[in-house]
Amino acid sequence: MNRPLTLVIDDEPDIRELLEITLNRMNIRTICTENIASAKLLFAQNKFDLCLTDMKLPDGNGLDLVDYIQKSATPIPVAVITAHGNMDIAIKAMKTGAFDFLSKPVDLTVLRQLVNNALKLSEQSHQNKDRRTRHTLLGESQLMRDIRTKIEKVARSQAPVYISGESGSGKELVAKLIHKQSPRHDAPFIAVNCGAIPHELMESEFFGHKKGSFTGATADKKGLFQAADGGTLFLDEVADLPLALQVKLLRAIQEKKIRVLGEQQETAINVRLLSATHKNLNLMVEDGEFRQDLYYRINVIELITPPLRDRATDIPELAEHLLSKLSTNNNQQQPTLSEHAISALKKYHFPGNVRELENILERALALYDGNIIEQEDLNLSVNTDLPNAEKFDPSKTSLEDYLEKIEKEALSRALEENRWNKTATAKHLGLSFRSLRYRLKKLGLD
Repeated sequence: MNRPLTLVIDDEPDIRELLEITLNRMNIRTICTENIASAKLLFAQNKFDLCLTDMKLPDGNGLDLVDYIQKSATPIPVAVITAHGNMDIAIKAMKTGAFDFLSKPVDLTVLRQLVNNALKLSEQSHQNKDRRTRHTLLGESQLMRDIRTKIEKVARSQAPVYISGESGSGKELVAKLIHKQSPRHDAPFIAVNCGAIPHELMESEFFGHKKGSFTGATADKKGLFQAADGGTLFLDEVADLPLALQVKLLRAIQEKKIRVLGEQQETAINVRLLSATHKNLNLMVEDGEFRQDLYYRINVIELITPPLRDRATDIPELAEHLLSKLSTNNNQQQPTLSEHAISALKKYHFPGNVRELENILERALALYDGNIIEQEDLNLSVNTDLPNAEKFDPSKTSLEDYLEKIEKEALSRALEENRWNKTATAKHLGLSFRSLRYRLKKLGLD
């Protein structure tokens, strides 16, 4: 098997020598040069597996080389070497298409991790493995075709990805698909709901702790970053992180290192970070509730999961898939949806998106008679005209928060009408008791 070949571009002889020695010890061949012009000639004459380039070069900017290689007929992973603390340049490089970044002075542990990740990507490309999203992220609308294409592209990078979208629109599914198609697919995918961790335990949960580092620390504990080592860490509802932890997360992203509670030394981490929330982070930044610098770091690449109402043509396929899954889970024969039922679903607003569609179909499976689910079996809510619902103003609130307010008012009114009898309220709203209980807990009405 041929040894991998890396192109190294840096105008500092000491850096070139350090990189060459380190890569040779990893059984990787290197060709070194000091400027962009010669790098382009070498790239045309050789079949490289990886490129490491400094940003500031005698005849130009490393970003030009990133763009040149990514637009070539044979693109390869390009990692940029930046001055210490210059994250703005690193982020700009990743937005241009760089695979990852490396800060000076070069940490050899971080360098080896980066190179191994990049070579896995090159090997995956050579093998042309088919990990397409078509059978997982359903829908043939243009919106879904576009997001599947974007997932395939961002999976090739190490850049942090911010997944935005309403509750129930499939943000975690998108995160899992990015991981599945990346060179990290054989390593762990760790998902955490940031809003579900008590604030006083967050630092320990994220970074781990040593025995005796605080009262109650009776044993060493691995944190989420260690659990996701080599793989992907998905921070769901990242907007719920307290400001104190946001500072520590920012440092972990910039330095690619963490400090375990109770330890003096920092530990290098090898984790791809994905994050998501249904909240409007822009507004939270303006209100001082979320750090602007952290938002800038996690939002190197943004993917927006579209609401179901914006891709109504996908509803028949989604409904068929969900009915098949639910029927199998319930050990019952799969019914069909009548044309009227499908038409009603396509017209429905779906404030809860795909998650709500699944709940509606699950409820219909329990109520319908015969072999066909009719429109009336769906029990779709049609009365959303609430007297206290103010007009939606996107400059003041996110759509998700606005819809949650409407839902909260509707549930509060239904509870009052049924004298806070939850069983009667669920029946009145056409919900299962479990679904009502979930909604009440989510909206703080329990």
